[in-house]
Amino acid sequence: MYSNVLIQIAQLAVGLAALIIIHEFGHFAAARLFKISIEEFGLGFPPRVATLFTAGGTKFTLNLIPLGGFVRPKGENDPNIPDGLAAANPWKRLGVLIAGPMANLLVGVVLYAMIINRIGSPIMDQVQVVEVVPNSPAAQAGLLSDDLILWVNDAEIDGTESIRTAIYDNLGNETQITYSRDGQVHTVTLVPRSNPPEGEGAIGIVMSNPTKSVSVIAALPAGVEAVYQHSETLLTFPVKIIKGEMDASEGRLLGFKGMFDVYQAVQETEVQQNIPSGVNILGFFATLTISFGILNLLPIPALDGGRIMFTLPEIILGRRVPPKYENAIHLVSLALLLMLLLFVNLQDFLNPISFP
Repeated sequence: MYSNVLIQIAQLAVGLAALIIIHEFGHFAAARLFKISIEEFGLGFPPRVATLFTAGGTKFTLNLIPLGGFVRPKGENDPNIPDGLAAANPWKRLGVLIAGPMANLLVGVVLYAMIINRIGSPIMDQVQVVEVVPNSPAAQAGLLSDDLILWVNDAEIDGTESIRTAIYDNLGNETQITYSRDGQVHTVTLVPRSNPPEGEGAIGIVMSNPTKSVSVIAALPAGVEAVYQHSETLLTFPVKIIKGEMDASEGRLLGFKGMFDVYQAVQETEVQQNIPSGVNILGFFATLTISFGILNLLPIPALDGGRIMFTLPEIILGRRVPPKYENAIHLVSLALLLMLLLFVNLQDFLNPISFP
């Protein structure tokens, strides 16, 4: 048991470190593209243990604290240093700043594509029975899991919404259900219930779309759509909480212990529910990388989004915020951010998250 916890801690630490390094590599790659000098690319956080090698004027270093990495551009906060970040064209600075969060979102696309590869891509114009409630009209008519619903009376079924409409248009009336099972077409008659038991539905089935196998490459467009929807959900959290549509506890920030608690729950759920191997874990890290990317794009000083906010006046108005003011704001904000991180991590111990 103890050794298993240590393995899970190591897995989570490696995953988090990889996501941070990918974020920093995005900054690094964009800086190199725009010919902005990078003095150091560090694996882990200081103090430095060793310099691994030097390439293109950049020191690649190994550092003591193994939770991620960092990039140190030349002249990051001083516009008087040639070939440095602060001295670069504002469009180039904007590109470097955006590249880190975008790298995380791109990883999210790949992870979602891998999930779709494992569970299959839904066939949206077909409806499959996933579960039949005992003693329901569907069970009494002989419908079984994996049956494909083709027609409801004269209405052809081309998606979950069409079957829902067709069933609820015939509440209390004899209704013909035409379905396919093992390549054979059958028709049964049942009566959809007007007042079914809670959670059972009119005829007593759980339905979904059947799936088809798809390669990771072919699943990338669906991965883009999944990241978009995931990002939209994250960004609308505060609005839904304010409107009372969601409980504030559902959108709380998590520290390292909270993330570990979720990671353990994710692994246990995957085993208990016979989910394809690795799907929940891929989903967990997809959530982390998307959250990391979106959080860093928020206009909060000390984060990438805050630095982007200070770059925009120069692009729009042609006037730069004096570096001394910008640096002071980032410094104060960084201190506040560290205090928030301390509070969030303490909350994980004082008020642990609960799982349904």
